[in-house]
Amino acid sequence: MDSGTGKIIAAFLAGAAAGASLGLLLAPEKGEETRQKLKETFDELGDKAQEAYLKAQEAYEKFTNEAPENKKAKTKA
Repeated sequence: MDSGTGKIIAAFLAGAAAGASLGLLLAPEKGEETRQKLKETFDELGDKAQEAYLKAQEAYEKFTNEAPENKKAKTKA
């Protein structure tokens, strides 16, 4: 994955985390409930970020592994 794509993913995840945090902090609930929701939200966000990273890594590896094969197949035809 090139650095541009990584930066876009990082910026998206940071924005999502900031938005979720503000939404929970501004909600009219008790502090303990808000902290628990924040923890759950960040745990879920971390899991989703890890899944997205692994999918992107797999797609990149598949692309880089198939690209030379596709190029060879086109030149033989």
